[in-house]
Amino acid sequence: MGNKVIKFSQYINGAWVESKSGKTADVLNPANDELVGIVANGDEADAVIALEAAEKAQKSWGKVPARKRAELLRAFIQEIQNNREELATVLTKEQGKLFKVAQFEVDVCCSFIEYACEWARRIEGDIIPSDNENEQIWIQKIPRGVVVAITAWNFPFALAGRKIGPALVAGNTMVIKPTTETPLSTLMLGELAKKAGIPDGVLNILTGPGRTMGMALVKHPITKMVTMTGSTPAGQAIFKAASENLAHVQLELGGKAPFIAFDDCDIDAAVAGALHSRFDNCGQVCTCNERMYVHEDIYDEFMEKFLAKVKEIKVGDPFSADSDMGPKVNKSELKHMHELVAVSLKEGATLAYGGKVPEGAEFEKGNWFEPTILTDVKQEMTIVHEESFGPILPVIKFSTFDEVMKYANDCEFGLAAMIYTNDMSRIMNCNSELDFGEIYVNRGHGELHQGFHNGYKMSGTGGEDGKYGFEQYLEKKTFYVRFKG
Repeated sequence: MGNKVIKFSQYINGAWVESKSGKTADVLNPANDELVGIVANGDEADAVIALEAAEKAQKSWGKVPARKRAELLRAFIQEIQNNREELATVLTKEQGKLFKVAQFEVDVCCSFIEYACEWARRIEGDIIPSDNENEQIWIQKIPRGVVVAITAWNFPFALAGRKIGPALVAGNTMVIKPTTETPLSTLMLGELAKKAGIPDGVLNILTGPGRTMGMALVKHPITKMVTMTGSTPAGQAIFKAASENLAHVQLELGGKAPFIAFDDCDIDAAVAGALHSRFDNCGQVCTCNERMYVHEDIYDEFMEKFLAKVKEIKVGDPFSADSDMGPKVNKSELKHMHELVAVSLKEGATLAYGGKVPEGAEFEKGNWFEPTILTDVKQEMTIVHEESFGPILPVIKFSTFDEVMKYANDCEFGLAAMIYTNDMSRIMNCNSELDFGEIYVNRGHGELHQGFHNGYKMSGTGGEDGKYGFEQYLEKKTFYVRFKG
């Protein structure tokens, strides 16, 4: 694709429509600050048009047999796969992730939709006996209506598939708004949906700021459900706005996952799990290893092996097969990295490795930051509680089970946790003690489609994936049916 600048308007009702305001926004490459794309910078007027189109389309889409809806979505998957390399290239340019990771993300988008298609013949209700004679109670599961999806910039393409699949298979229509940092790959889905034969208005894609476009979508009475992945402050604002019309809300928000290495663990396996769970996608994963607790009896051996592996991480061009980590997504995120390191050192932490922009001419532009390890960290320090969402890892030594459980739960977030131990009793005790929606035992992070991606506390509400996630996109209707005996 070269350095061609991609331009997009809004995808509404099966057509590309200019924003009513005429405003646009630039999309920059995080690796070199070059202009990648120009997109519409829409507002409330565009939101209303898209919602009305989705509402009109849903009346007929909801009546299409679920199996037929799945067939159309499988054709959609095929169109995505046919354009895998182009989509991955755009995704790397707009987000900064490694090209091989972008290719994987395109595949994950497809598998999210494919998994949802498998539920087309499993939308089941209930028939329940009544207390009354000659009467039955029928509970039917039906589409909610128009779903608004708001996605995050770390995995914009995969998150689009995660939400589009179940929403459309269940019979809803959707208006999806990617972030202003990474809208391009999601916008490319518009043309692919059209080619696949998905009816006009069923999938609409808008771009614009969250504070205007996003809020307009969320608070509108047409919207019957909001599914959002992003930061906790943004999720709180969305939750409040959606409450005006009591729309169903599904939120996957921030995380501060503890990684716990007990004294009996396989040290080499734990080191490998800790490494990829911190530095995957430049640490920009909600379930990342955000704070690491290592038992005092294995601390020295663990850290010697771990630091050796961290020093081998090659930061560089996302399109290079030799690179292990790309840049942060934007200047604001990069600034946050520098601030967190400075605060940590001021509070008494030791910089064991990294902590700055890598040296070299190739890093003079873009948003680069080294893999960073902080030791001599205390539980009360800022870095232990504030989500970094980047390649910075604080390490804390612990002595007892009760101590590390207290440390792990001392957090406003409750999305994921990782533990390494071969003691089954300890695993079961962690299961009951850890206050997190996802717990990974003897492996690094990374949920599966048939699981349930569910956060506690300030990490969200509602959950996604699996049968429990699919059911979020369905409403229940109850019939009391009396008949002659």
